Amino acid sequence: MSQLRRPNRASQNDYAGLHDPKSFHDACGTGFIARLDGVATHELVEQAVQGVVSLTHRGAVNADPETGDGAGVTISIPYAILQDDLARLGRPGLSDDDLALAMIFLPMDEDGANRARAIVESAVERTGLDVLGWRVVPTDPSVLGRWALRELPCIEQLLIARPAGVSQDEFARRMYLARRRADAEYQSLRDSDSGDRAGETYIVSMSTSTVVYKGLMVAPQLNRFYPDLTNPDTVSAVALFHQRYATNTLPNWRIAQPFRYIAHNGEINTLLGNRLWMMARGPALQSTVWGDAVAELHPVLGSVSSDSQAFDEAFELIVASGRSPLHAMMMLIPEAWENREDMDPDLRGFYEYHASLSEPWDGPAAMAFTDGTIAAAAMDRNGLRPARYQVTRGGLVVMGSEVGLIPIDQSEIIETGRLGPGQMVAVDTERHELLRNDDIKRRVSTRAPYGRWVRQYMGRLERAASIEASSISQPDEGDLLSRQILHGYSREEIEYVLKPMARQAKEPVGSMGDDTPLSVLHDPPRPLYTYFRQKFAQVTNPPIDSIRERNVMSLDTWLGRRQSLLEESPEAARLVHLKSPMLLSDELDALLSFRQPGFSATLIETSFPVEDGPSGLEAALDALCDHADNAIEDGHSLIVLSDEEVGPDRVPIPMLLAVSTVHHHLINSGQRLSASIAASCGDARDVHQISCLIGFGADAVHPYLALQTLISLHAEGEFDDMDAGEVIDRYVQAVDSGILKIMSKMGIAARASYHGAQIFEALGIGEEVVERSFPGTLSRIGGVGFREIGEDALDRHAQAYPADGLDAGGWYRYRRNADYHANEPPVWRALHKAVQGGGADEYARYSEHANSRQPTALRDLLGFKSDREPIALDEVQAHEEITPRFS
Repeated sequence: MSQLRRPNRASQNDYAGLHDPKSFHDACGTGFIARLDGVATHELVEQAVQGVVSLTHRGAVNADPETGDGAGVTISIPYAILQDDLARLGRPGLSDDDLALAMIFLPMDEDGANRARAIVESAVERTGLDVLGWRVVPTDPSVLGRWALRELPCIEQLLIARPAGVSQDEFARRMYLARRRADAEYQSLRDSDSGDRAGETYIVSMSTSTVVYKGLMVAPQLNRFYPDLTNPDTVSAVALFHQRYATNTLPNWRIAQPFRYIAHNGEINTLLGNRLWMMARGPALQSTVWGDAVAELHPVLGSVSSDSQAFDEAFELIVASGRSPLHAMMMLIPEAWENREDMDPDLRGFYEYHASLSEPWDGPAAMAFTDGTIAAAAMDRNGLRPARYQVTRGGLVVMGSEVGLIPIDQSEIIETGRLGPGQMVAVDTERHELLRNDDIKRRVSTRAPYGRWVRQYMGRLERAASIEASSISQPDEGDLLSRQILHGYSREEIEYVLKPMARQAKEPVGSMGDDTPLSVLHDPPRPLYTYFRQKFAQVTNPPIDSIRERNVMSLDTWLGRRQSLLEESPEAARLVHLKSPMLLSDELDALLSFRQPGFSATLIETSFPVEDGPSGLEAALDALCDHADNAIEDGHSLIVLSDEEVGPDRVPIPMLLAVSTVHHHLINSGQRLSASIAASCGDARDVHQISCLIGFGADAVHPYLALQTLISLHAEGEFDDMDAGEVIDRYVQAVDSGILKIMSKMGIAARASYHGAQIFEALGIGEEVVERSFPGTLSRIGGVGFREIGEDALDRHAQAYPADGLDAGGWYRYRRNADYHANEPPVWRALHKAVQGGGADEYARYSEHANSRQPTALRDLLGFKSDREPIALDEVQAHEEITPRFS
């Protein structure tokens, strides 16, 4: 009996069902309010609460209308209202500069709360800080809805003192380290599945300057739930506020915003890739600020969090390690600088230098953020979220998702503005300055000679203005045919995909949809790429028009060893820059022989012996990972995975499998940042396939067989109106524009953000393959394992040696006795006759076609269950000879 395997859950944090916390996204209202004179007032706190209430329309509510998606404010530590607690704890009159505060959601279970308190107290003491004691935060649960009340945590604050001789900067760093140590213990309890309720603890904020009041509520409940916010002694000179509207989320207390530094309106489309790259950076972190303690900062990101929360954690690390909040924001959400030749050289140098340290967190974003001194806002490179600000004569600055959040006499407003794409605005309450975009960028970009470092250390691989056909290696005709068969080419694909790309310099256009069977239900086997479906922007997350908005799109690529995210040194720029991830043969040769300090490339073959059979695939993957480890140990900073040396005795590993396996192996071993990965492959030729390679970890791709095929066609007279170099150039243009189009569907503008982001869903890949080679990829059903993939590769190899001619195809266009199409001519002709008055006989004929088709979609594998016993699937399948390619 054919059946679906249970879905792969191990790589999805063991969450069952349709809801997955990894899919958290936000589309909210946010803003800040700050006084230029730096004077802390209660009025500003009231105005911040008014601001979040004014954003109620941007929040969501439960079916229980008293439970919202979350609302909150960040303000300065309310030192005045803590004086009674300080006296109770034996430290009356403690200086504000010597006091820090942690806001903590504890479990309601008394034993769990006691253990949770002990954990954080121990972490604080081990970090060399003084624990003063606890304060129960006054709350009024009666204002909450039923859902929020059911999930209500115990809310308390821990008061912490600075020891003598510790600087203010060191005090802040120790607070961050103490929180990370406590979080690590809470995470360990969650991972152990011990049932210890202490693991439910969430440290909302833990700072020397700010505190966050937030919860699972609608905005008007905020100051009613937290009486601290209505206390006249609660004063602040800056405040951040946020009203949450979750697009794909079940709300809870901990993912209400603000977070510890930021409040975000938008989505991070590249979240999975950002998480993986932050994981990869962990073992490579070095910092003179942290010393040996830097090892405790890995992993940087929590195991389950919203996209905004993950960004906040990355942002927090960078700020805690010594960079300013403005600098950190410019690193993580850079403006579109790649195509701006008129940009200030210092600013351009800043962005290119930091591209060697971090990829952009890409997606629509309006970010408000504060460290207690600076309150600021930044816009993503596309400007796809609203952010407007007003400045009053009295020095009040209000920024929000719309104007009018706070009632202000219009005669008092002296400046209004909005943030455009990539722009920032900030208030420095210490220096009493309003910093506009150009001021911020100039100050940050001139902190160090970033442009000089880039010019001095970064290599460039420039493509010639005209491509020479002689740069494409050309096998003899028989070998070319064997390789085409080996990698699954068909005459149809050459005719309707490759040729149009070379003629028109763009991806060919076809009808929407695919009515052929899923690859996992198809026989003969298809390339592994066809098992992956691209995701696309949904809900409030807009796609981009990659043609009309080409000024924000970028394919810029950097190859080489990456340095620590937390340090700045000229050597971090020792990379090789490409304008596109597409490599021609001479460019690959140039990289393999490139001479630059700190850069060295090596080639590793990706194949296994025919005689090893299907089991040889897994053994070859093991060997491939060992070779990659050895290459890095030998000092190579570019690993080229190549299947060019295949032949009658050796079978190519599907390049997508090879790339993703090595990519994740190096992440897990802590070596991924030591080397880039390039794929020199025969099986990738169209835009989807090359995008898959990039999305699963390839820094660059050399589709040698596609290039050889086009040169061979030109030699046969196919493109008689173009020279061979122009044929290749147009094909490369088609691939480049196609990659941009695929990125733009997901609202992603930069290749660096798309790289490794795994914006795909697997259909028909078994959990053993997903767990090892594609971890983190959504796979709702089971599917083929390593044995089936190995058998497919061996089947193609048997057809290629000896070669008997290319298959005609039938996937793109219907062909008689070729690939099955659900809407093939016999079906739609019968349908036309039935609906045009053909009567019962014609309908019966159409019904026979529709109901007796071979399994094409997953629903074709479903049976009907009676009250007593299920019907076996093989009893309802019409074509027993065609069954799913797994059991």
